[in-house]
Amino acid sequence: MMRISTLLIGLFAPTLALASGYTFMSHLEHAFHVKQHIITFALVGLLFILKGVFYRAKVSGIKNPIVPDKGITFRNVFEALGQFIYNLARNIMGEEEAKKYYTVIMLLFTYVFANNIIGLIPGFLPPTDNFNTTLALGIFVFIYYNYQGIRAQGLVGHIKHFMGPVWYLAILIFPIELISHTVRPLSLGLRLKGNMEGDHLVLSIFSGLVPYLVPIPFYVIGLFVCFMQAFVFTLLTMVYISLATAHHDHDEEHAHH
Repeated sequence: MMRISTLLIGLFAPTLALASGYTFMSHLEHAFHVKQHIITFALVGLLFILKGVFYRAKVSGIKNPIVPDKGITFRNVFEALGQFIYNLARNIMGEEEAKKYYTVIMLLFTYVFANNIIGLIPGFLPPTDNFNTTLALGIFVFIYYNYQGIRAQGLVGHIKHFMGPVWYLAILIFPIELISHTVRPLSLGLRLKGNMEGDHLVLSIFSGLVPYLVPIPFYVIGLFVCFMQAFVFTLLTMVYISLATAHHDHDEEHAHH
């Protein structure tokens, strides 16, 4: 009974260890003088590589990859998630754009989700409750969608996006759009960091107060929050890419006015 009680406490009260500042990454942090969120972020990246290798090995041995496996398997879950993200991208960006940017969008969603959900494992802190991590993700999105906008429109065409549809209002719209785009990495980072930190704090409080069974509903809610925050982050990324790469006929607007 003592062993079972110890196991239950370990499973449902991760903050008992965290309260003293200990996590699985504490020793590595002190040994390599690298922050825990960086180590955990890298660990998730390593797990992603292993997951990719496992999936490729799984698919390569199948004669007809179109036919799904029987029951609930790693392949079926992964492909269902991939189909969900692709359908979402197609609805927001269109068929051609969804095919073009699907790889990055899927990687971004699954990577953010994995970094969120690892915080639900006792002894781990989610890298996404650290602003350095979320700001880095926001900056990546900012650089990526602007780069794709320049590729699709050219530098001049991309700058025209900041000027609005009516040429004589460009002097007013341009600085507003410039500020709006500049703060996007910050808003993406703060939104993700704030929600993940809040969720982790709520789970920690209830786990510390009542370690037995009571925190289970908060784990379920935490799982939902992890998914929704990755979903919102990816959704905004798709919107930003779509807006940056959309073609606007400015000459036609000028002719009308």
